[in-house]
Amino acid sequence: MNTLSSRRRAGLDGFAGLLSSLIVLGLVGCGGGSSGATSSSSSGSGGSGGSGGTSSNATYTLLYSLGSVANDGQQPNAGLIQGTDGNLYGTTYEGGTYHEGTVFRISPSSGAETVVYSFGSGSGDGENPSASLIQGSNGDLYGTTNAGGAQGLGTVFEVSPSSGAETVLYSFLGSTELDGANPTAGLIQGSDGTLYGTTFGGGDNQEGTVFSISLSTGAETVLYAFAGTPDGEAPGAALIQGSDGNLYGTTTEGGTYNDGTIFQIAPGGGAATVIYSFGAGIDPGTDPDASALIQDSAGNFYGTTLEGGTYGTKAEGTGGTVFMFSASSGTETTLYSFGSFSGDGVEPEAGVTLGSDGNLYGTTFGGGAHGSGTVFEIAPSSGDESILYSFGSVSADGTDPLAALIQGSNGSFYGTTSAGGANSAGAVFEITPN
Repeated sequence: MNTLSSRRRAGLDGFAGLLSSLIVLGLVGCGGGSSGATSSSSSGSGGSGGSGGTSSNATYTLLYSLGSVANDGQQPNAGLIQGTDGNLYGTTYEGGTYHEGTVFRISPSSGAETVVYSFGSGSGDGENPSASLIQGSNGDLYGTTNAGGAQGLGTVFEVSPSSGAETVLYSFLGSTELDGANPTAGLIQGSDGTLYGTTFGGGDNQEGTVFSISLSTGAETVLYAFAGTPDGEAPGAALIQGSDGNLYGTTTEGGTYNDGTIFQIAPGGGAATVIYSFGAGIDPGTDPDASALIQDSAGNFYGTTLEGGTYGTKAEGTGGTVFMFSASSGTETTLYSFGSFSGDGVEPEAGVTLGSDGNLYGTTFGGGAHGSGTVFEIAPSSGDESILYSFGSVSADGTDPLAALIQGSNGSFYGTTSAGGANSAGAVFEITPN
């Protein structure tokens, strides 16, 4: 059975019993209630780990606690984007007028929040977005919902930045039509202008798909249907278009060891090629879960695995890794294994961000000084890791981050937590390395 981590599975509407319950721009829109920031600053708790690890502090600010106003969004499972207007935009899995999730806007300077759109507003509308947004070259916003749509199997949607109106571009049909179902990841816009994404389920073999959507017609094409081990299965992360023009992504399962894969596929479709299978070697990372890859100027890819590593096992609550993959040589290197010292983070649910200083930044769902997750920094050249912040350090702090960070135009990093905050509905935060 295809699985995501229990946090990402919780509350997700599945199909056929599958589920039990680098830089993109944002949008502008209207609607919803707003509220000022609830902020506090704290010095993060440092720690050392990895090879020659160092300790570091950062200034943390709680920008906004979700659930602060009527019909506000709750449980942001996805990361943020910064719009051309400088504001931050994101999605919540729950909450909103119809309790099926929202698109929201927040000012990084004041913390004022506005609900731009509430999902579930009519028959066939999408429900429960669990992925980040993108802004297309035409200025409109695009994303996916895990549920809802004509068949209840998820949608691809568009939001007009001028009016805040939402359009369902496509409703997934599921395995009966050999279509994908239940996307848990966001979209990318390829160099050809087409939207590309993945579905966690559906397809010929009910193991997930890679798909494309034409912006001009809304037509969907299944580019590849995963077949399971030794092929990849259950892709839970967004794609990336590499410098060579090909699409790259990860699957949570499948591959030679059934511990997940990195795959490559041409934008025009055809066979997806598994270029790396996780679970090989000594103390391997396993299950890249929702780790979208990033690529540096040298062509190397970076990501995370939820489990495994030197200090972890193939079980939730332990370990995880940050890895580097060379597409030219097919070589994977574990840069850091989580859980190497008391107070270290564990379980990185999302991928990493390449900062302007050349270091990697990310979050872990668990671990840290208070067991509620961390923000970490890793030097790619040495693998040295620093804990910039441990969640739960201040009253009404955010906890349990599921999403990757973004670096804002001011150099600070921004992210979300799926829980915690003043209303226990999640939070938006800012962290500035000292």
